[in-house]
Amino acid sequence: MSERIRVLIVLLWCQTSLELFAQTQVMVDVSDQAQRIHRSTFVFDGHNDLPYTLRKEASSSFTKMDIAKDQPAIHTDIPRLRKGNVGAQYWSVYVPASTAYRGEALSQTLEQIEIVHAMMKKYPETFALTKTYQEIIKARKQGKIASLIGVEGGHSIEDSMANLHRLFKLGARYMTLTHSDTLAWADSATDDSRHQGLNEFGVAVVQEMNSLGMIVDLSHVSEATMHDALDISEAPIMFSHSSARSVADHVRNVPDAVLKRMADNGGIVMVNFFSGFVDPEAAKIMSNMFDVSRELRMKYEDDEQYSAAMTRWRAANPYPPGTIHDVVDHIEHIIKVAGIDHVGIGSDYDGVSKLPLGLEDVSTYPRITQLLLDRGFSKRDIDKIMSANMMRVIRQVERVARNR
Repeated sequence: MSERIRVLIVLLWCQTSLELFAQTQVMVDVSDQAQRIHRSTFVFDGHNDLPYTLRKEASSSFTKMDIAKDQPAIHTDIPRLRKGNVGAQYWSVYVPASTAYRGEALSQTLEQIEIVHAMMKKYPETFALTKTYQEIIKARKQGKIASLIGVEGGHSIEDSMANLHRLFKLGARYMTLTHSDTLAWADSATDDSRHQGLNEFGVAVVQEMNSLGMIVDLSHVSEATMHDALDISEAPIMFSHSSARSVADHVRNVPDAVLKRMADNGGIVMVNFFSGFVDPEAAKIMSNMFDVSRELRMKYEDDEQYSAAMTRWRAANPYPPGTIHDVVDHIEHIIKVAGIDHVGIGSDYDGVSKLPLGLEDVSTYPRITQLLLDRGFSKRDIDKIMSANMMRVIRQVERVARNR
């Protein structure tokens, strides 16, 4: 069955600044061939914020929000994970950078890790906590979703190498060097530069992560930090949830100068789905989003008040959602510049406020397979994008750690 794309145009009137956006609902019919290809591999997603959503919306309780049942108010639940053929997932244990100012970054990160562990215990027939390449293989053979932990932001270690080791022992297998704010040892993409990349302690963190077998994640960091980490790291790095800056010009995306270094490093760029990073026009409108977020975090310590303030700001600054086609554009550009072996999927589901049309939740990954097939990518190429590239990176990172 050939692809049939039906596009319905719905006008969305936005009063702010007298702007008018035309919103497009995109439906991608997934062919039998695409379904077979999608089922022959599995999705290994680099970033999902379900633990933080559970904390905010259900007091960290899987009784209050049972993800074994349909949960249409969020992006992720078990039925839709199965429909999307998610076979491995990095669960982010994100806590806001502002927690570091209160001395709570580590303690709250530990609480987030406990949520992931609780999810494994609550749904043992679905999830398996995995820490190594071989454990992922074992979980897949058992038909379970291999579940890994990713720390989103070096503020979580509170400038302590001992805390880095502690998080690794609890299962963390990557750490994003920064989040929204520049740290005492690393510059963020969305804050003022203080070090022109990494300082001496930042270099030591990267080296220690290599020794542990923890992947260095460069999403959220400045371009100078990207280059410093690539200069230092003996193991492949990752961008757990970033897209291509040449397609949508936002500092959260990866510039071509860095993409060109991926082949030598062996790393991977896992494409983010957030509309504000994916759609070119939205990227312009959302260019100061992190500055606004930081200001509001300082003004509102209470999470509910902060969330309400951010909602008001977004309503006053409308931006287009983009479509699944934009996401595939990012994938294709990364392949063109970095190579087919250096791209993956890092959705950021349950961590974003708006998604491209056609990628509404974790059930929609087969549509990406369809569009990749339509653009001439082979079954082998699609397998690499969906999971094989990430699996290779993990194996190489473990090899480097063993040899150090």
